[in-house]
Amino acid sequence: MASKKTAQKTLRLAPVLDLNEATALHEKLLALKGSAVAIDASAVERIGALCVQVLIAGARHWEEQQLSFTFAKVSDAFVKTTQLIGVDIDPLMAKEI
Repeated sequence: MASKKTAQKTLRLAPVLDLNEATALHEKLLALKGSAVAIDASAVERIGALCVQVLIAGARHWEEQQLSFTFAKVSDAFVKTTQLIGVDIDPLMAKEI
């Protein structure tokens, strides 16, 4: 099946993504369903494993829907935390063409 062409929307993540933010992050992702999404994690100072799980679940859903889900910008703290918990976001990073 051909990939769907839709306008890309950007989701800017909060600086602190802890247990209290997981539900809000999930709701923000649900609001973007049906659109290509670029995640801006450049302001993230701290992220918990539950929010990483929400993002990975979102990435899988978008992949199933054949829509783009990429990380356009990421902070060092975001990258270090995902590496620490064993999540490889490199395949989801936006690539320069």
